[in-house]
Amino acid sequence: MKFSYSWIRSLVDGLDVPAQSLERLITMKTAECEGIETAGELLAGAVPARVESVEAIEGGKHVVKAIVDAGKYGRKTVVCGAPNCRAGITTVYVPLGSKSIAGVLSEGMLASASELGISRDHDGIIELRDCDGELPPPDHIIDIDNKSITHRPDLWGHHGMAREVAAITGRVLRDPVDLTLLPEPGSPIKVEIEDLALCPRYSALVFENVTVQPSPLWLQHRLTSVGLNPISNIVDLTNYIMAELAQPMHAFDRAKLTSDTIYARPAKPGESIVALNDETYALEPSNVVIADAAGPIAIAGIIGGRDSAISAATASIVLESANFHAGNVRKSSVALKLRTDASMRFEKSQDPHTTVRALARALELLPILSPGIRLVGGLADRHAHLGYLAPIDLNLDWLARKLGRVLEASEVRRILEGLQFGVTESGPRTFSVVTPTWRATKDVSMPDDLVEEVGRMIGYDSIQPTPPLVPCAPSFDPPEREYLRGVRRLLTACGYTEVSNYSFISEESAKRFGLAIENHVRVLNPIAAGQELMRTSLLPGIHSNVAENAKHLDEFRIFEIGHEIHKTDSKPDEKPHIMAALYSKDAPKDAPADLFELKRIAESLAPGLHVRPAKPHSWEHPTRCAELWWQGRVVGRLSELHPSLLDAGRAAILDLDLALLQELRPGRAKYQPVRRFPTSAFDLSVIAGARDLASDLELHIRQFSGELVEAIEYVREFQGSPLPDGRKSVTFRIVAGAPDRTLSSPETTALYDRIVAGLTSLGYEFRA
Repeated sequence: MKFSYSWIRSLVDGLDVPAQSLERLITMKTAECEGIETAGELLAGAVPARVESVEAIEGGKHVVKAIVDAGKYGRKTVVCGAPNCRAGITTVYVPLGSKSIAGVLSEGMLASASELGISRDHDGIIELRDCDGELPPPDHIIDIDNKSITHRPDLWGHHGMAREVAAITGRVLRDPVDLTLLPEPGSPIKVEIEDLALCPRYSALVFENVTVQPSPLWLQHRLTSVGLNPISNIVDLTNYIMAELAQPMHAFDRAKLTSDTIYARPAKPGESIVALNDETYALEPSNVVIADAAGPIAIAGIIGGRDSAISAATASIVLESANFHAGNVRKSSVALKLRTDASMRFEKSQDPHTTVRALARALELLPILSPGIRLVGGLADRHAHLGYLAPIDLNLDWLARKLGRVLEASEVRRILEGLQFGVTESGPRTFSVVTPTWRATKDVSMPDDLVEEVGRMIGYDSIQPTPPLVPCAPSFDPPEREYLRGVRRLLTACGYTEVSNYSFISEESAKRFGLAIENHVRVLNPIAAGQELMRTSLLPGIHSNVAENAKHLDEFRIFEIGHEIHKTDSKPDEKPHIMAALYSKDAPKDAPADLFELKRIAESLAPGLHVRPAKPHSWEHPTRCAELWWQGRVVGRLSELHPSLLDAGRAAILDLDLALLQELRPGRAKYQPVRRFPTSAFDLSVIAGARDLASDLELHIRQFSGELVEAIEYVREFQGSPLPDGRKSVTFRIVAGAPDRTLSSPETTALYDRIVAGLTSLGYEFRA
């Protein structure tokens, strides 16, 4: 948002703070400024000049020598290439020094409106008219970050910013509006509003004997300096008032309207409009339109229609000043992909009281811009109940506690009244504060808001930072957070890099991985296309990470800790999961996958877990997927991505339910003294079927081992001669010991025999 320093000065009596200093004050007390620049720098030395004669320059293509009367600079010779440079016109001379052009010494230049910063017209030198008056001076433009005033609809106009400047500097604000100019009701047009919630107020005046012509230079310069494009005096008037009072306006050519009734209503199915930008917009019932008897003539709060636009032939106008529902304007603007200066202001919740102020300002300016213009009838004004906020009680002792600084009552009153709040004393050190209407739409409604108003005006740097005198104690992370941090440390120590993905996925991603669409929580207002579902698995995000990184790396390890969001009958259930991926580009297709590395990580989190083959999901390799069991429950899954999901290479995936792991993990381990007696170990080779699981054999061994066995370790597998086809030998190392003695040879032998007998009863054989 751009603000003119000279415009603000015209609204604040006696303002003598330089533009650069004012920029810093605004940043510290109101809104963040992004910079300051000079507009119309060439105007500093420019003067009106009359072209006395023009002579073609031999050999100079499209260039002439002009003799001009440059007022205080005297008669000058200027070389000019503008097509409209001719004898008799009055233009602008700029003393830029002498320079030889096409063999002729040119003493300065004749400038276009674009070069002077008055407008964007650069087709020729500017031609001054009698009504233009003096040349406007250069200006300083203060650029303010839009995000810092999004909650302040009053600051989207110069009068609102001037109000802030007056309060900051202790000066007096001048109101440019004279409400006594407003006529009584009795307009020749009628206004019908179908839904006052969507259009809380619609005000209008009718004028005739209108002359459409270029605006005077001062008006063009002011609009151009704040980023608005001058078009004609009537259109420029609406933009000028919008930039001054933050109230968008629009002018209709009355002769182009098909009725004397203007309607503010939702669009009807199938309606469309050709807007001022020559684009055709198909309208929905959610879009509010301004219409006459024939149909829409404007999209409410956004843009006018081409068919009722002001033109050079316009002789009578309907001048509209309305107020629209902020949310509806915003949604319509987004849906139509059309954002304008008007919509940006309306979506901030403008004050409905400002509509008639804007018309009063227009009544003052229109006779200057269009001499001879006449008001027809009185004011058309239809509105909902214009309520006011109840006064806010502000206790000064409470204010001091909130601010951390004691202020005199007179100082608080001065600040609030400087911002044009109404202040009366309602009790001992208590004020009753009335919020002005331009701050009541979405900004100030409670005592805490007034704390901010006082705090920013005294300057937060004036408050001495003092620690609160309250007892404090160190805080500790909850067990859940401590557990997750431990999991992160484990994975990063193993060489894995953490990634973070959005909790939203597209319907396409859900279908790709076989995730039922109906099981997802749907987002009503997605932040972007393709993010309409809450994820029920971390897999889509991890797969995207793998596919993207595989374009640049031959191998990598990544993991994500996040929540799966599952639909329930009430509040969605969020389950913390960890998913890790290990990718290798050059891994042979028939070689064992990197599943064993991920299995070791899972065992670090769940010691003693078991791996069991599982039915593959659509996204898994058909023969390389398994469930992870711990303490009798499925805690996760270990698998390899289906080859069709990767352009090259292989990726192993580990998925663990962290909430279940935390629930099943044993309590804190107790201290165990160092073993005093040695252990004994022996190997046992069991003959089993080629597809039998080593984990099942281990469970059987534990079943028959008894209390003396301390560890059972898988050693190796063997297939081939002399074993028959379909059989394999699985070797385990069994470690036995006792805490109070060294096991004797008979005890070890008895343990061995008991395990062999138990396995034999289950049909297993043994290899010597």
